[in-house]
Amino acid sequence: MPEGDTVWLTAHRLHTALAGQVLTRFDLRVPRFATVDLTGRSVQEVAARGKHLLMRFDGGLTLHSHLRMDGAWRVFAVSERWRGGPAHQIRAVLGTAARTAVGYRLPVLDVLRTRDEPQVVGHLGPDLLGPDWDAATALANLTSDPARPLGDALLDQRNLAGIGNVYRSELAFLARVTPWLPVGELPQGIAPRLVATAHRLLEANKHTFDRRTVPGTARPLLYVYGRRGEPCLRCGTPVRKAAQREARPSTAGAEPDDGERVTYWCPGCQSGPQDRSFPAPTR
Repeated sequence: MPEGDTVWLTAHRLHTALAGQVLTRFDLRVPRFATVDLTGRSVQEVAARGKHLLMRFDGGLTLHSHLRMDGAWRVFAVSERWRGGPAHQIRAVLGTAARTAVGYRLPVLDVLRTRDEPQVVGHLGPDLLGPDWDAATALANLTSDPARPLGDALLDQRNLAGIGNVYRSELAFLARVTPWLPVGELPQGIAPRLVATAHRLLEANKHTFDRRTVPGTARPLLYVYGRRGEPCLRCGTPVRKAAQREARPSTAGAEPDDGERVTYWCPGCQSGPQDRSFPAPTR
């Protein structure tokens, strides 16, 4: 599941492979940009902004992509066989003399002037892994609507950028509250601790695709996400899962909906409202 740490690592690997190199191939397999050819231009840098990838070229152009739920970029040696999915899932191929970067299942892909990047990322709040990280601003954003459920507030990239389904579930668990608890009802001191924990976890996981929130080296890697029916590591209650499409309004500047939202939580030790598909546990 691509979240801020995965996107940061993807940008890092693309930058290492392509930065400073001249493109020998540029192929975007989307109708709108099928005729765009940046062959001969140099790759200046590849940067992450929240869940967005920005690949910048000389001449002031940027290739912008967003991985959403299952998009991916893979880097291969020139002679290496591409592995990442069937050919019909390829949306972008960028080649240099030494490496080829292939983008699979990219739902968002466009070319724009570098100076116009704020049009696609300017709405984002402080980036948990970016040079603009500002915990105070992130906290103010997160708590600005006291009636909003915590899970929704965490997913809103305008509040703080980089959190997805996995961290939404894990952060609520670590805070001992359900994702449906209104932000204004969080126990005193929990909101700033949540922001600090989010930053710490993404920083700790940005160098690996094997994301971990549980300390140590043994499995499981995560407290609740992906563990439906398994015992909670804290109290032993079976972990539950809720899945639904977001019913968020289409607000100007909002991040595009990723589709199905999946939530995992422990009804035994996370206090607050439960998903209405499940009765509140008897204590």
